[in-house]
Amino acid sequence: MSSRIAIAMGDLTGIGPEVTLKALAAEPADGTQYVLIGDAESTRRLNRRLGLNLEIRDYTPADKGSGVYLVNPLGAPLGGNLPAGAPEAASAAVAWLKEGAQRCLRRELDALVTAPVNKEAIVRAGHAFVGQTEMLSELAGAQRTAMMLLGHDDRGRWLRVALATTHVPIKLVAERLTSAKIELAIELAARACADLGLPQARVAVCGLNPHAGEGGKMGTEELTTVAPAVQAARSRGIDVVGPLSADALFYYAYRGDYEAVVAMYHDQGLAPLKMIAFESGVNWTLGLPFVRTSPDHGTDYDIAGQGKANTSSMAAALGLAKQLSGRVRS
Repeated sequence: MSSRIAIAMGDLTGIGPEVTLKALAAEPADGTQYVLIGDAESTRRLNRRLGLNLEIRDYTPADKGSGVYLVNPLGAPLGGNLPAGAPEAASAAVAWLKEGAQRCLRRELDALVTAPVNKEAIVRAGHAFVGQTEMLSELAGAQRTAMMLLGHDDRGRWLRVALATTHVPIKLVAERLTSAKIELAIELAARACADLGLPQARVAVCGLNPHAGEGGKMGTEELTTVAPAVQAARSRGIDVVGPLSADALFYYAYRGDYEAVVAMYHDQGLAPLKMIAFESGVNWTLGLPFVRTSPDHGTDYDIAGQGKANTSSMAAALGLAKQLSGRVRS
C-alpha cells in the first residue's frame, strides 16, 4: 500500500501553506495520499491564486485513493486578511498539529509533515508551547525522543545532526545536559542511520566546551557527562566516538567520516547544518511512534503571500516522510 501522509498546514499567515501547495504540485503521481489539515477556504483560494490547479478533495477516513485531500478539524473557516502572527492563526496551527498527530497515532495515516509555526505567536495566543517536537512527544507519550536535522549540499555531501538538548537557553545548557540525554541521542542517531538504509552508522559526539574541554582545563562536562555516555553507548555495540572538538568534528562528518553527529545544544549543531543545507534541510523527530518530518525554516512573515517562498525544504520533508513511512510499512 502506498504511503498516507498528513500535512499540518502551520501558521496560515506565514509561508507554510504556500510551500506546501507548491511542493505538492511538483510531486510525482506515485500513489501517495496527502491529507492537508488546515483551513479549506484559504487553501483552495491560495491554490487558485498560485495557478497550481491542484485537485483538492474533502477527506474522510474511508478515502483510500491517492492525491491531495483536505480536512479542517475546526469546522469554521478562519477568514482572510489575518495579520502576521494573528492569535486565530496561531491557535489553529496548534489544533492542526494535534489533529495530525492523533490521526497518525490511530494508524489512520502513516506520517506527519508539519509546516512552520511561530512559537512567539502561539505563546501570545495563550498556549503553553516550547516547540512542535516537544508537543508531539507529549501527545504521543514518547519519553525517548530527539531532534535530528539533516541535509546535503549541491554535491551530495550530507550532515545528519541529532541534538542532546533542543530549545534551552545557553546559560542553562550545562546544567540540563545529562549523560542519559546524550546516550539517548547517540542511540537514536544510530537507529536513524539504519532507518535511512545507510550501510554504516558511525556516530561522532561533540564536546560541550571549546576544544572538548582540553582534558578538564576548559570545563569538566566532557569528563563527567559526555564521555560516560559515549562509553555506555559503545558498550552496547554502537559505533560511536567522542567527545570531539566541535569546530573540527563537523568538517570530518561533512567529508564522510561519520554518518551522524550528536551535538550538545541547538546552535552548535544547526549552524553547520544550515551552512550547507539552508534551503533543503529537514527536521526529523526521532523516537516517536510515527514518522514526523518538517521543513527546517520558519514562517517568514516578510514574504508570506508573495508567491516567492522556496519549496526545497518542504519538498525534502515530504520525500523523507515517504521514504521512512515506506520502510515502516514494507
